[in-house]
Amino acid sequence: LTLCFPEKLWKMLESDQFQSIWWSEGGKCVAINKDLFQVEVLGRGVCQRVFNTRHIRSVIRQLNLYGFTKVQRDFQRSASLPEFLSEEAAASAHSQILYYYNPSFNRAHPWLLGTCKRR
Repeated sequence: LTLCFPEKLWKMLESDQFQSIWWSEGGKCVAINKDLFQVEVLGRGVCQRVFNTRHIRSVIRQLNLYGFTKVQRDFQRSASLPEFLSEEAAASAHSQILYYYNPSFNRAHPWLLGTCKRR
């Protein structure tokens, strides 16, 4: 039995096997650490491959095709230079994390998964 993209994504999120992808915003968003996802998920051998690609942009394209939208993270900046520089470093590390939202893809409402259709 082959699973569609949203079902594979859901199983990954619910699994403790992956550190590069997790539920965010109380189970309303999908968070992906780009660099770690590239190694941990897309870098797997053919027999262990989750998706039929080795490229993050193909996964992002699938997210978009299934109605996910990228969510931007806003950071408040401090006025003092040392705090600002510290926050910039944190924001830079944070920029490796992508957030995607789909109203039909919600951890608290698994029955909505069936309404997550390809456009």
